[in-house]
Amino acid sequence: MCKDCGCGLPGETPIGVSAHHHEHAHGHDHEHGHDHSHEHEHAHPHEHEHGPGEHHGHDHPHPHTHPHSHEHSHAEPDHDHPHETGGEARRTVEVGRAILDKNDRLAERNRGFFRARGLLVLNFLSSPGSGKTTFIRESVRKLGPDLKTGVIVGDLATDNDAQRLRESGAPVVQITTGTVCHLEAEMVARAVKQLDLTGLNLLIIENVGNLVCPASYDLGEDMRIVLLSVTEGEDKPLKYPPMFQSADVVLISKIDLALACDYDRDKALANIRRVAPKARVFETSAKTGQGLDAWREFLLQQHQERKSLDPVA
Repeated sequence: MCKDCGCGLPGETPIGVSAHHHEHAHGHDHEHGHDHSHEHEHAHPHEHEHGPGEHHGHDHPHPHTHPHSHEHSHAEPDHDHPHETGGEARRTVEVGRAILDKNDRLAERNRGFFRARGLLVLNFLSSPGSGKTTFIRESVRKLGPDLKTGVIVGDLATDNDAQRLRESGAPVVQITTGTVCHLEAEMVARAVKQLDLTGLNLLIIENVGNLVCPASYDLGEDMRIVLLSVTEGEDKPLKYPPMFQSADVVLISKIDLALACDYDRDKALANIRRVAPKARVFETSAKTGQGLDAWREFLLQQHQERKSLDPVA
């Protein structure tokens, strides 16, 4: 269950992972679908095995600080005493902590696995309709053979985005989340098993379109890429600060529509700087290609820096 909005409640549609045009229903029991806080606080031995010897103990400085950073106490909530004031609130907090604790552990496993494979991993986040899918598709085409890319895409339903992304020639795996409004580290670990990683340099994760819950969930990525479309309004960073605060890069998308939307560039940039002063900003258009060369050079530079940090890659 999502600790922010309660999505993914018991009895809802199960999560599926598919590397094809049809969806494979997998029998993975996601513990977040049950509101039993005492069961979430234990590490389960079957948690997304990547393969023999692939639990890596890297001290990897994650380049962004997630808004859910917290110190956890794993004492079970005292929900046997309903007469106590605030008992239900404490129970809810403990459930949320247990969910994020588990996710963070699995994210670190993902990160170790990705580093061992020499993969640069990007987590793309935005509201629906900001142009994530089109931008990713054109980015893959722009990178060409210089940076071979695989894609994991998450949506509540359909594999429409996955089909569009396959037009780029990249291998794509679809995660269908059902009612869950974000991707989690365990979902990504399962999806990666469906990808042929041979020769890949870059892994792009297209998260579910949502500017709230995905901000809380580390997937094991190297960088968070948050899109802000000129059609959404210049104040989006102020309305959804946790998402933009967690961004390493802010992509201003659909810049070709700026004039038609009466887009105030100075105000948008000022709001981004106010909320995410350290984030790199690119002004882009997937339709016209504006900004894509600078974006390509940035990714190639990031990949080279990754190789220098991980000689085994």
